[in-house]
Amino acid sequence: MVDRRRFIESVWTGRGRRARIVRALLAPAEALYRVVVAARGKLYDAGIFHAEDFSVPVLSIGNLSVGGTGKTPVAAWFASRLAAKGVKPGIVLRGYGGDETIVHQRLNAGVPVIAAVDRVRGIREAIAQGVDVVVLDDAFQHRRAARDADVVLVNADAWSGSPRLLPAGPWREPLRSAARASLVIITRKIASRSTVEDVRRAMANAAPSVPVATAHLAPGDLRSTATGQTLPLHVLQGADLTAIAAIAHPDSFFKQLTDLGAIVRPQSYSDHHAFTRREARELAALATASDFVVCTLKDAVKLESLWPAEAGSLWYVSQRLKIEDGQEHIEWLLDDLVAQAR
Repeated sequence: MVDRRRFIESVWTGRGRRARIVRALLAPAEALYRVVVAARGKLYDAGIFHAEDFSVPVLSIGNLSVGGTGKTPVAAWFASRLAAKGVKPGIVLRGYGGDETIVHQRLNAGVPVIAAVDRVRGIREAIAQGVDVVVLDDAFQHRRAARDADVVLVNADAWSGSPRLLPAGPWREPLRSAARASLVIITRKIASRSTVEDVRRAMANAAPSVPVATAHLAPGDLRSTATGQTLPLHVLQGADLTAIAAIAHPDSFFKQLTDLGAIVRPQSYSDHHAFTRREARELAALATASDFVVCTLKDAVKLESLWPAEAGSLWYVSQRLKIEDGQEHIEWLLDDLVAQAR
């Protein structure tokens, strides 16, 4: 599975002759996909395909590409901000792999989290639980559920400057589809400010009427899955780490740890990888010489029950969201949802 993922990513991002040839061979399939996506969008825009309305406001957090934009931490952050403004949010998501559901429960204890492939059914269930507003995690393309606000995330870390649609590239929709969004947030973990500005200019050309904000996803404190103990990140300076990541774009996570001054020994798996007890034992054995074994929160919720007790603590860092620009656009959107909910 890892080799398959690496092959796909090499086709999407590679600059070598082989990658260019494969992308060229996939161009007809990409063109067909583009036609299908455009036709589906026009049917929804014309009202031929029906979008169901709900009795509470709905906020969608989504993206234009496949994975890795920070949807889960951003959706959790919006739910937290809504709760802080005095309304009761609920989170609805597809729940692929099960990890994202548990992550939301960890990040927002007490907030209802409903996993449902059918987002319409999930929203109805959330309303039945008494929520005032629904946050949809990863639903920009799920247009059967009407929404009152659409936040679209674009990952600056994966920005190439020339988006290609599936299967020739990772993009689900072209950039101009962001025109139906309420707000675009450019997310970054390790991307430079100049790259963020490149993305901002591209978005201004593709969807000039849509406001844009930028957000930095930075690692938080270290936390032990065994004891709940927390440590400040500066303890990683000079430390030898076995770093585990089963997420989209794991290299960004590894680079964050390297930038903290750690010596990183990366172990990457495909996104949403279902770890086995045997893999947990193998990772623990591999890490015997390391000072820390560190993973993401998304991986910790799957690994913590499998981790050998004799191997010591498994540590994780979750991503903290810092709004770098465009806070006023976000606050306006939140206040509008709160007003509708009351």
